[in-house]
Amino acid sequence: VEAAIGLTDTGAFADRLVDTLSGGERQRVWVAMLVAQDAGCLLLDEPTSALDIAHQIEVLTLIRSLCRTRGTGVVIVLHDVNMAARFCDDILALQGGHLIARGTPAEIVTPETLERIYGIPMDVMRHAPSGDYVAVPRA
Repeated sequence: VEAAIGLTDTGAFADRLVDTLSGGERQRVWVAMLVAQDAGCLLLDEPTSALDIAHQIEVLTLIRSLCRTRGTGVVIVLHDVNMAARFCDDILALQGGHLIARGTPAEIVTPETLERIYGIPMDVMRHAPSGDYVAVPRA
C-alpha cells in the first residue's frame, strides 16, 4: 500500500475521508487503490476525467508504466484522442456503440478517420520532439 501511495503521490490524502477529497484527488486515490491490488488487468473508464492536465499526464504515465514494467493489461476509455494517441498502443473508436476504427495511433489519428469518428473536419500534426500525433479541429 505504501508503494502505491508513493507511486501515485497520494500520501497527503492517506488520513483523509474520501468525501473530503476533490474529484481529482479521488481519481488519484482510486488509481492508488488499483495499484495496491496489483491486479493483472485493469478496466478503466475515464480515469482522468476530473484531473487537470498535469495530473492527467501523471496518471496515464503511471498506467503505461504498469503495463510495461508489471505486464498489467489495461483497457481504458478516453474521450481525448490526443491522450489516447500519446499513451495507448492500440485504439478502438466507437460511435453509437459500434466499432468504426481500430489500429495504432498512426493508423487512427488521420484527418479522414477522425472526421468519421467526430463528424467534423480535423487536422493532424506531428509534435516534433516527441513524434506524438496531435489532432486539431479545423476552424
